[in-house]
Amino acid sequence: MTTPVSHQPPPAPLASLETSLRDYLENHEGLVRISKPVKLDDIGALSAQVDDPILFENIVGRPGFRLTDIHVKNRRNQARAIGTTPADYLRSLAYRLRQPPTPFAMVEKGPAREVVLKGDEVDLSALPIPRHKEGDKYPYITATNLVRDPETGFYNSCNAGTTVVGRQRGLISIVTAHTNIIMQKYAARGHKRMPIAMMVGVPPAYEIMANYSGLHMDMWGEIDMVGTIMGKPIEMMPAETIDLLVPAQAEMIIEGYVRLDERFEVGEVTSPSKYYLPQREWIPEFIPAAITMREDRPIWRNHQTCPDTDHQTLPRLCHEAILYNRLTEMGLQVKDVRFPSWGGALSCIIQFDYRHDGFVNDALMATMGAPWLNTKIVVAVSPDTNIEDAGAVYHAIASRCDPETDIIRVPKTRGSLYDPSARSLPEEFYPFRLSGKMGIDATIKRRQDSADFRPAYPVNWGQVRLSDYL
Repeated sequence: MTTPVSHQPPPAPLASLETSLRDYLENHEGLVRISKPVKLDDIGALSAQVDDPILFENIVGRPGFRLTDIHVKNRRNQARAIGTTPADYLRSLAYRLRQPPTPFAMVEKGPAREVVLKGDEVDLSALPIPRHKEGDKYPYITATNLVRDPETGFYNSCNAGTTVVGRQRGLISIVTAHTNIIMQKYAARGHKRMPIAMMVGVPPAYEIMANYSGLHMDMWGEIDMVGTIMGKPIEMMPAETIDLLVPAQAEMIIEGYVRLDERFEVGEVTSPSKYYLPQREWIPEFIPAAITMREDRPIWRNHQTCPDTDHQTLPRLCHEAILYNRLTEMGLQVKDVRFPSWGGALSCIIQFDYRHDGFVNDALMATMGAPWLNTKIVVAVSPDTNIEDAGAVYHAIASRCDPETDIIRVPKTRGSLYDPSARSLPEEFYPFRLSGKMGIDATIKRRQDSADFRPAYPVNWGQVRLSDYL
């Protein structure tokens, strides 16, 4: 009996995986390089039109900087980020997340500190930070950050959007549970502020790991695992003005503090579901202490927040790997798990083969019961459905699901703050919501005749091309 692919160890990471973002981009075959002058306000609309990494080399008004975006929008680039193939990507990431952390390679100084700005030299408004959507008054930083748990010493990471409202002032939106717990620990110790470092311009493997969500802060922090998923230790160095370690190979580090004693209202948040939701937030202030960077035209890493960009994809990549492990443990031959960007960051597709009845409902319930708030609608499909194609998934729902027997509904579950269809909770719980969940079995059933699902195509389909006759 052949062991299912999902139960076999995947290949090791490529030994040649780059340690700096600039080398990663330089070696990327699909890089879209823009050398013509581009205004900051045009960068978001241009970035969202590509599927591969894009590099702007001539930014109007910011001659000393470059800017990049769209690093992990599709499986091809997600695989490139961790040094494997698209076919091996999901099980590779899932496997590496089960391995132990990799110790840092400690250095005293690296390229990220070739230029040091402190005091009055610190000016967030001088950086190439775009506005992200119509109606934005201010630029918006989307960089991955680092904070340290004062009890365990482990580092936690997330992408907390920061609205730049002055030269040396930002308002930072921290919604992840672990970072908020760490903030509470600092406050409980009498601290009025928490040190934080924004690591701008690191290889995408850092960002994939930074968006890990699950039980881990009692054993390791996300930055401890970056070397594990890259297959090599990462270089870390002491920050310039705060007591944190930061990536030595980054393009730029913004060091500073999050104030813990006061919160400020901001509005028109851009959610992963691509709405202005929640309509308002009360968030803390970020005060920069230093900006360090590479000397040779540092590359600003933007994460354009809308429409379909890394913003929808990146936070869910580790979710997919965790669900892959969970479903594989059930004995399923898992082919893929996706949180598609066209699902509004509120739905998940699980693709697998199974032996007999009972597996699909268990898989749907296990996925709906995940700890995150983005498994509101879960669709199970068979291996023959093209999971990349929203039309193919809808076709499977329409032709393989009997609503009377193949849909599970669960009422009164935690709703996403980014879901406008969910019900609002009392004001003290704002912006969290209450919602139901739905699991849809769109697989080929054992009770059905498999011959009924043979797709029909024209003679010589895929062998003749219209372009040859034009």
